Amino acid sequence: MEKIITGPTAPTGAPRPARAVLGATTTTIASVLPVFLIGGLAVQLGAELRFSPAGLGLAVSVYFGVSALASVPSGRLVDRWGPVAVARAGIVLSAASLLAIGLFARSFPLLVTLLAISAGANALGQLASNAALARQVPPGHQGLSFGVKQAAIPASTLLAGAAVPAIALTVGWRWAFIAAAAAALTALALVPTGVGAERARTVPDGARATSALVTIGVAATLASGAANALGTFLVDSAVVRGINPALAGLTLTLGSAICVAGRVLAGWLADRRSAGHLATIAGMLVVGAVGLALLATGGPVALTLGVTLGFGLGWAWPGLMNFAVVRLHPQAPATATSITQTGVYAGGALGPLVLGAVATHADYPRMWLTAAVAMVVAAALMLTGGRMLRATT
Repeated sequence: MEKIITGPTAPTGAPRPARAVLGATTTTIASVLPVFLIGGLAVQLGAELRFSPAGLGLAVSVYFGVSALASVPSGRLVDRWGPVAVARAGIVLSAASLLAIGLFARSFPLLVTLLAISAGANALGQLASNAALARQVPPGHQGLSFGVKQAAIPASTLLAGAAVPAIALTVGWRWAFIAAAAAALTALALVPTGVGAERARTVPDGARATSALVTIGVAATLASGAANALGTFLVDSAVVRGINPALAGLTLTLGSAICVAGRVLAGWLADRRSAGHLATIAGMLVVGAVGLALLATGGPVALTLGVTLGFGLGWAWPGLMNFAVVRLHPQAPATATSITQTGVYAGGALGPLVLGAVATHADYPRMWLTAAVAMVVAAALMLTGGRMLRATT
């Protein structure tokens, strides 16, 4: 059974849990807005800055690669200076990056550079939010809070999509980035105060605990890389197999909605269990792999069922993973989750490149089967990391 170590209590005058969840969610949205906005406005950006879908994939891979490199240093900053200061820094950096893209991005290399800079905001905001939830939300509600926070990420695509008809197609894509910068800054007012800069305390068996977290991080790399293929290649692969483009697009929208609901539901259910969270993730990944394998078979029914299982279970686990790691490392939640979050970011960077190459040199069915195998291996590593982590606590 997982043994929970009692972490630091919330300081006097700490905000209510609902305020903490709202602050963490808005911080997360503001921090990741640059990459989702570039994805949503890719047509307008590509036409002016002259880059192809392959260029877009490269830009997104660079973004997640830099996020992976910045994750562990950001976690240490959060545990040293506290989530409030770091969350504010992440929001300001994201807003500045959005503004710079809107005003100064006149070439594709400059766009990629500015997007890479904004990746630091992603790492800062995510890990500050993890620490804020760990310190401000009672243990019996932390699972739901992490689920809601992670659900904000796929929900951010709705904001990016809404920016196309509302701004980009009326006054231009640059104004969409400028408006997004102003919107991101409003998140500053929602960052809850009252959480001090608590230094991380030494965790027993630190070396073994780090090995366990690295194992979970590798599992997250494989799982994230496989799951990211859903958003990246789903529509194109369905159209290639003869699915109507409108149906393929609607299926992607359905998948995003299922992902939001799945992350919230997984967190809510986690609050009703005292242990076994990483084993639950492993089970979700196995079922998600079945969904990815169904996508290799073709046909509307297989497409719908595959998207439901792939998004609903195969991509609903990040919040649950953060919750499980925080429960076992409450003394330094940001540092602990920074290791596993590195894996998520690495998967976001490597997955589209590797699986895109498989699709190019083989075909989409083999790509989906490759992704399914990666997700099954991730499930096995998640179980292994869970056993290792329990042995250190």
